[in-house]
Amino acid sequence: MNHALHTSKPLKVIALFLFFGLFYLLPLGDRLLWQPDETRYAEISREMLERGDWVVPQFLGLRYFEKPVAGYWLNNISQTLFGENDFAVRFASALCTALSAALIFWLAMRLWQNRQKAWAATVIYLTSFLVYAIGTYSALDAILALWLTAVMAGCYEVAHAAATRRKIIAAILTGAACGMAFMTKGFLALALPVIAVAPYMLWQRRFKDLIVYGLAIFAAATLVSLPWAIAVALKEPDYWRYFFWVEHIQRFAADNAQHRRPFWFFVPILMAGVLPWLGLLPSALAQGWQRRREHPELMYLLCWAAIPFLFFSVAKGKLPTYILPCFAPLALLMAHVAIEKMGKARWRMLVANGRINGIFGALVFVFGVAAFFLFADAWPEIKSLYEPSEYFKIALLLVSFLAWSAFGWWAARRDLQGSALHWWLVALCPLAFGLVIGSVVPQDVAAAKQPQLFINTIRAELADSRYLLSNNPGIAAGLAWEMKRSDITLFDKKGELEYGLSYEDSAARFVSTEQFPTWLEDARRHGNVSLLLLDGKPDALPPPDNMIVAGNHPTENRLILLYYQQTP
Repeated sequence: MNHALHTSKPLKVIALFLFFGLFYLLPLGDRLLWQPDETRYAEISREMLERGDWVVPQFLGLRYFEKPVAGYWLNNISQTLFGENDFAVRFASALCTALSAALIFWLAMRLWQNRQKAWAATVIYLTSFLVYAIGTYSALDAILALWLTAVMAGCYEVAHAAATRRKIIAAILTGAACGMAFMTKGFLALALPVIAVAPYMLWQRRFKDLIVYGLAIFAAATLVSLPWAIAVALKEPDYWRYFFWVEHIQRFAADNAQHRRPFWFFVPILMAGVLPWLGLLPSALAQGWQRRREHPELMYLLCWAAIPFLFFSVAKGKLPTYILPCFAPLALLMAHVAIEKMGKARWRMLVANGRINGIFGALVFVFGVAAFFLFADAWPEIKSLYEPSEYFKIALLLVSFLAWSAFGWWAARRDLQGSALHWWLVALCPLAFGLVIGSVVPQDVAAAKQPQLFINTIRAELADSRYLLSNNPGIAAGLAWEMKRSDITLFDKKGELEYGLSYEDSAARFVSTEQFPTWLEDARRHGNVSLLLLDGKPDALPPPDNMIVAGNHPTENRLILLYYQQTP
């Protein structure tokens, strides 16, 4: 990376901004919202803005207490600035990812006073596959990762600042970030920094700092979060009982925890998530452990990465996004080892990383071509995933992996002196994939996961309906988002809205299959009715007098509209 690393600072900043705009910002509005996550978060913020209530989260007009409120605040601001569109829904995630990268740059400078390591850590973080995937997707994880990165950077400053005044300021700012993390994801955001920082402080024998400044951080976090905590309790007295017991205890530890996965679940997620930098990971972890005594900052980074990773691995409920907070310290560790190796002209690891990407991209390309042309008869689902008219999408996807391979092999090249001056080019490996991913979604998948696609084809019927129903909360959220109305009635399945529907004043917002004929007869006296089914069975329901509008994939009928006209 010699030429890239020694480029003037203004050129680096310009190049990084251009790369971020191309890799992160450009794709934000390039694909429709995915259900259930993106349609849910889009609609919750739209409803908060419509009601003018920034205290109590509601989803489809129902109480929705799965998350606190700070993440929605950022989404609200984004929609206020950019409007109610797909770009605005995802912008908060991209912005928080950029701010996390800026904090990583600052912390790298604080740790090593080395701009090469700081730039490398920033680029590694922004181009890691899991960071990119979450940073261009509307969820709360990128927002949480920003606050936790700020907390961990602040804790290091508290531990190592020379002046007491600097320690106090750092503790106050760290507490504020901790409070925002709590208001984004809940009590988990308080636990993660504690379990990561406490072992390091004990290892350093900083008992006094741990107690004194720990209390200061907790006090600042309390001051930041207490006004909202009191306000939501006054408006909804059951909020904290539900949020603590159901969303923390049951979700992570109970036998009926959501998303149950085996202990090793996050290992392959981590390996795939750090691509295209997988070749640096083993050496970064090994060197961090081996040199922890002479470089205590490496121990800090190891605690930050490993202990939350183990915590989430032990928890019964698991999602790939949970380990995102581990990627900031991993980026710092990998940048440290990469620049150290480069400075000592030890290129083997950097060359190997390029080759890993070259082989990975080539294997995906070759397997994709072989699967399509040679094994389609044995595995018909390979072709059936795409319609014949969509085969260009397969070609586009395979070409993106061919580009991944090309950049990998380019990065692995050596010059006559055996140096790998272009090892940093692996950062460009995922660029083509990131730019095309929104355009290569199979139509059948899009019909079920991107409800806007189908909703726009039946907008006339929906706009003319007094009652809108759906049997899936994610599809219902897509309906609400597109039609700008929150009064969607749930049919047959309650899903994640079961708690909100349990209130007496919300009971009418659900209709079971058994209740539907009677409910429909009454509803049609007052207006038209549209029932949008995902993988439903319309044969079991009363036939419409007017029509059945089939889904985007006529043979699969993933989405079907049953349209019932008003009775005279």
